[in-house]
Amino acid sequence: MSDHLKIGVTGGIGSGKSTVCSIFEHLGVPVYNADNRAKQLMAEDEELKKKLRLAFGWDVYDKNDELDRAYLSKIVFNNPPQLRILNHIVHPAVFDDYAQWVKGQMDAGHPYSVKEAALLVEAESYKELDKLIVVTCPIDTRLERITKRDGIRREEVLKRIENQLSDKDRLQHADYVVKNATNFSLIKQVLLLHKEFSLELTSDSKSTA
Repeated sequence: MSDHLKIGVTGGIGSGKSTVCSIFEHLGVPVYNADNRAKQLMAEDEELKKKLRLAFGWDVYDKNDELDRAYLSKIVFNNPPQLRILNHIVHPAVFDDYAQWVKGQMDAGHPYSVKEAALLVEAESYKELDKLIVVTCPIDTRLERITKRDGIRREEVLKRIENQLSDKDRLQHADYVVKNATNFSLIKQVLLLHKEFSLELTSDSKSTA
């Protein structure tokens, strides 16, 4: 194992994975948000923009050269073949960007870093990481959270959840599970993981010294 651990954090929509990652950030751990970086790359990377235009038409970017997210969403929503094309274009760009980012964290001396992504399992990018954390949350809590956050109807939220991988499938690949539920403290769970990752790296360095 390298002297820098790459930790993945994933979970279904509304599970609270961003909250988990914000706790890691408060502990001084660098966090790479793959979904946010994908949006940035789609807006800024000229080669990526060229590929998206070729795949989905010139109108995927407006007259100000900005990504028309509503237009793209209409194309890929409930259309698995088109969504696969989009992912096939975007995921390699994010993969390369993440690799460069990790190198920067290693050079800065950080013992471990976290990659947050909704599709870590679906895209199989978790295989490039050392550990995978899956965040779970009761379905009713997720429904309430997303309807309030996004201002959409319960039925629409259920449709989004159904389009995602189930927790059961994600958990098959999990090294750790963080439970985002009433009787479980997220902070305590993350603190325990932080301690474990730090100790693991310390013991690894001692054994190779």
